[in-house]
Amino acid sequence: MDHNSKDKPSREEAEDAVRLLLRYAGEDPSREGLIDTPKRVVKSYDEFYNGYDQNPHEYLSRTFEEVSGYDEMVVLRDIPFESHCEHHMAPIIGKVHVGYLPKNKVVGISKLARVVETYAKRLQVQEKMTAQIADCIQEILEPYGVGVVIQATHECMSTRGVYKHGVSMVTSRMVGAFRDDEKTRREFLAVVGSLNNLRG
Repeated sequence: MDHNSKDKPSREEAEDAVRLLLRYAGEDPSREGLIDTPKRVVKSYDEFYNGYDQNPHEYLSRTFEEVSGYDEMVVLRDIPFESHCEHHMAPIIGKVHVGYLPKNKVVGISKLARVVETYAKRLQVQEKMTAQIADCIQEILEPYGVGVVIQATHECMSTRGVYKHGVSMVTSRMVGAFRDDEKTRREFLAVVGSLNNLRG
């Protein structure tokens, strides 16, 4: 999605939309405490959803092909993220664990975190985000396999609807050796400390 497309509303139109929602909530957008709220909300949207302006594939394009025979798993765990669910636009807050088994090339670990951040800064469904991260790494790095585990809490469950606090959701995506080789999969899950959570 091109976030800068000609169909994108102007900042003024976006601020007017916030005023409309304030009125819908029963508020007066012209009262002192709310005068600057539309401006602040729109500015926060620029931050919350800047993943639409980024291409995660570009972060993985600079690789290191000289790995000196390294053929063990590379794991980056506990990558914090904040996203928003596409159903209620409520926060999703959690951690991502990423692992891959290099074939010919590796990537700087900060780039893996950038990939996570890019997909997180979009309206999301946790299952979809898990798959997007894994598939992006598999497509660009072409490793023997990729594993991604996400554990997160969803504010749409704790602040509305069923009002259940302290509930976390765990999703995983295993590709290549991580799916086909039980030893590789178990090693990855043990490293990220999620084996018990995923046994079901």
